[in-house]
Amino acid sequence: MPVTSDIVATYRGPRRVVRRLLDIGEREDRALILVITACVLIFVAQAPWQARLAHFDPSVPIEARLYWSSFFWILIMPLLLYLLAFLSHLVARTLGGNGSGYGARIALFWAFLAVSPVSLLLGIVAGFVGPGPGLQGVGLIWCGVFGWFWLSGLREAEWSSA
Repeated sequence: MPVTSDIVATYRGPRRVVRRLLDIGEREDRALILVITACVLIFVAQAPWQARLAHFDPSVPIEARLYWSSFFWILIMPLLLYLLAFLSHLVARTLGGNGSGYGARIALFWAFLAVSPVSLLLGIVAGFVGPGPGLQGVGLIWCGVFGWFWLSGLREAEWSSA
């Protein structure tokens, strides 16, 4: 299935999509592509917010803000997500999970990619509306959807018998 169709399907049933991704087989290149794509999309989603900050505080130009944002989202964040996936796998193991580290990575990376439509909405609200209840509401929606996708995917990867 195309990635966009899988993202839409995730909003209907995240466990089924993660199961389908895990049934393809363990391919670390696939996990890496998922996390890099998710991080690039979130970097793009942050551009309106960065432009707003540069407009209201011209001491740091937009180019510098985008440079450091890209450095963080495309180079640092994938490493942090790998670490978070490892830690979540360890926690799952102590709670009786029998999945693999690859499954924990796919669950986290897919959740991060599947929530990208909400991330793009969050970036637009941050850039055009700015701080306030609207941004907080969309941020809460992002957290809820991400948590739902990640925990559902982790449950499928760690506790489901394949």
